[in-house]
Amino acid sequence: MAQVRVGVAAVVADGDRWLVLRRHGAHGAGTWGLPGGHQEFGESPERTAVREVAEETGLAVVATARLGFTDDPMPEIGRHYVTLFVACTVTGGRARVAEPDKASELAWMTPDELRGRDDVFAPLRRFLQPARPIGD
Repeated sequence: MAQVRVGVAAVVADGDRWLVLRRHGAHGAGTWGLPGGHQEFGESPERTAVREVAEETGLAVVATARLGFTDDPMPEIGRHYVTLFVACTVTGGRARVAEPDKASELAWMTPDELRGRDDVFAPLRRFLQPARPIGD
């Protein structure tokens, strides 16, 4: 039976560009995704986003808004994720790959650039799609 988990993805913006990491050593390896990870028991989505950005990129951020969620079944790994997207603003630090076992590189890309790529992590690809009415 598949496990259901809550993931949190941090949308860290610099103007119209978002901070993305090329995933390495986990599901979705080789794809571009937002900084993020599993929400821990008792932790708010905002706190998860702030923690994950610091761990993965060395940046200090403040969470500013809940942006929505995606529903992400991943049968290839026996898990089903609900991914919460949280807007974050940088308050300090310099972006770098701080966990090389989880990411191989870092870049700033616009949502349009990401939409045009084939190598985008599934939850982010879904988040970038136009909203559809419930039930579609």
